[in-house]
Amino acid sequence: MKITVVGAGNVGASCAESMVRMNLAEEIVLLDIKKGFAEGKAMDMNQCATLHGFDGKVTGVTSDYAATAGSSVIVITSGIPRKPGMTREELIGTNAGIVKSVVKSALEYSPEAVFVVISNPMDTMTYLAAKESGLPVNRIIGMGGILDSSRFKYYLSQAMSCPPSDLQAVVIGGHGDTTMIPLTRLASYQSSPVSEHMSASDLEAVKASTMVGGATLTGLIGTSAWYAPGAAGAALTASIVRDQKKIFPCCVYLDGEYGQKDICLGVPVVIGANGWEHIVDYQLDDQEQAAFNASADKVRAMNAVLADF
Repeated sequence: MKITVVGAGNVGASCAESMVRMNLAEEIVLLDIKKGFAEGKAMDMNQCATLHGFDGKVTGVTSDYAATAGSSVIVITSGIPRKPGMTREELIGTNAGIVKSVVKSALEYSPEAVFVVISNPMDTMTYLAAKESGLPVNRIIGMGGILDSSRFKYYLSQAMSCPPSDLQAVVIGGHGDTTMIPLTRLASYQSSPVSEHMSASDLEAVKASTMVGGATLTGLIGTSAWYAPGAAGAALTASIVRDQKKIFPCCVYLDGEYGQKDICLGVPVVIGANGWEHIVDYQLDDQEQAAFNASADKVRAMNAVLADF
């Protein structure tokens, strides 16, 4: 089996490293447009094989899509990263052109692949990939909700002084500071509602921290985060290539589900070998549905910008 990661920057390299350490495929192809960059990252990772105990290999290439032929999954991380003070929306112009080119080139050599989109603004780039590829919509998946949910659990664990692995918490809606929806009502601590373990004000503070989690990291390190985004992309890919049927919150094309149509937005889905298999209905209450509708309106406004590119 072969997996391709397009973009050898921080996120792409972190994603490829997570995958090879998880032994997800015999070969992981890391592709970048900068000459020698992916090759160097791949060499560095391969020199960890005996140290980390993995058997697969990472192949680095410069703009050579022929090397990606026959990939089961194509992960798109390429594009310019966020800088402090920059919104995900400001990336649309540059990253739209990049994503369109990547989808076209990758499909030429891997027509049966499932596409995982990480490039920002993720909801709009997922929608673009779905429209440009012409593929069945179940084979186009945006990763964002997995990352946002991991951040939600992190902030909950900090507030509750408990292990993140003991928590169940999910974020739906758009992958943006004003569009994501941490579902506090459904968050649980070993099957017990987290609302029974912390005050309403503390829970609201966790929700607010989650929504600006990406911006917080960008402000601290001067660019977009990469460890958690890379790990989230690898976890999603693992459920595809291993047909794990895991439920993840992912950005997928909606056709009436959750009251929305012709949009890619984060909802819980079952992930298997063919991509996302079906959407899980969380039965949102009126307040949550209103927030979801508002999130969709903001994402549609971003999608409208695509007409200019």
